Amino acid sequence: MKKIFIFFLVFVLFVACTKNLDEYPKSIAAETFYNNPSEVESGLNAIYVPLKSSSLMGGVYQAILESLSDGTYGRGSFSIFNSYELDNTNITRIGIMWQLFYQSIKNANICIQKIPNGKNLTDADKNKYLAEAKFLRGLIYFTMARNWGGVILRTEINMDSINVGRSSSIDTWTLALADLKDAEQNLPDNPRLIGTPSKLAAKTVLAEMYLCLQQWQDARDEVKAVIQSNKFSLVKVTKTSDFNNIYGPEVLTTSEEIFYLKFSRQGSTYGFTWPMYVHKSGDGYHGAGGWYGIYSDTLLNPVIKNWNNNDLRKKFNWYPCNIGLGPNTVLNAKYSDPKATGDSNAGNDWQWYKFSDVLLMYAEAECRVNRGPNASAMDALNQVHRRAYGYDPAQTSPVDFHVNDYDEQNFLELVIKERNYETCFEAKRWLDLKRLGIVKQVILNAKGVTVADKCLLFPIPVVEMSYNKALDPVKDQNPGW
Repeated sequence: MKKIFIFFLVFVLFVACTKNLDEYPKSIAAETFYNNPSEVESGLNAIYVPLKSSSLMGGVYQAILESLSDGTYGRGSFSIFNSYELDNTNITRIGIMWQLFYQSIKNANICIQKIPNGKNLTDADKNKYLAEAKFLRGLIYFTMARNWGGVILRTEINMDSINVGRSSSIDTWTLALADLKDAEQNLPDNPRLIGTPSKLAAKTVLAEMYLCLQQWQDARDEVKAVIQSNKFSLVKVTKTSDFNNIYGPEVLTTSEEIFYLKFSRQGSTYGFTWPMYVHKSGDGYHGAGGWYGIYSDTLLNPVIKNWNNNDLRKKFNWYPCNIGLGPNTVLNAKYSDPKATGDSNAGNDWQWYKFSDVLLMYAEAECRVNRGPNASAMDALNQVHRRAYGYDPAQTSPVDFHVNDYDEQNFLELVIKERNYETCFEAKRWLDLKRLGIVKQVILNAKGVTVADKCLLFPIPVVEMSYNKALDPVKDQNPGW
């Protein structure tokens, strides 16, 4: 496990390493750095490193959010999430995630502060580099707001201050939106490296933010622009194993990659730990074994039970495995790397945003704008659905849905169900359920558990409450914690 330094310590910047985004650890003195493109890009790459930690989006983040999903259960130290409670182990995990997010924010803030004064940078360079730092800061604050509500807004102005009060949820969203709008304007059309954002990546994140804010037309317009750019397309699938052309450990990039966190097998600093959480030693899906911390059941769980067996995604995602919980137990195979030699060096990437996300967001937003589905919304949904059954996404197929069969409500339900299947084990379902306001009913129907209100937000970590004297331990804690 990497040693985690709390956010107020001096941060050591690292140059990120994954596939085309290479990491060479080095100390960076901010006072004399950020003067030329090479120096600035080293600083930008450092923003990604904490995000990819095994204690954040390298594994723990996905394990927690998937344990909370309606289609899965936690095992071992994650079993507490089956009752929608928290214990000290997972409170600590959530606290470490918080610290790592702020390490990335700190590194972004240094870039935002120093880049404008770079001596050997053109104005165009400054704009695109600042836009990348703001994209990442905005995306992190958006992610934190969805999991914690209002947070501590540390920017380039107050980044050295320990004692900063908690901002409202509205102010947190406002900062995230401002950063991403800046990124939308100033990021290049093509990313500087595979694994860094482009203008269209910013539009994609903004679209999801607008869906959360119920600004349907804004959401529709953002993803429509991504679709009409013609820069992305779904990877074709004709058999189950073809999904490895999207999720496999050997994949460098694909036609549907919009913004991914990139990992590789080049040692524990660079690899993806999430595959280790979902497999079992001897099953052949992970070279180093597995902790099988998240699982499902084909008989007891309605999500898995009602998933059409002809859907290739079901066959690709789930495989039977005896872990002592009955003959209907299944583990997830979406992220597998048989050649991984350690728990933290699988080569799979994490698909933060891909083109199928865009199509399904467009289908939802277009339906909401028009108060019912139209041909373009239905086509966006059908593209994803056709691919799932092995058909060409761009051609009509026997599994197509038809617009005249749906009204606004049942079309939206269809889109949300399709998104659940499409993003299985991508840490998106729990956030979707919260966004849609259907957490309690869905979890009750799937697991027979009543989710308490306090479980809709993570607790503000003890480390923040203990060291940040601007916080009131009662008033600034999330309700119930």
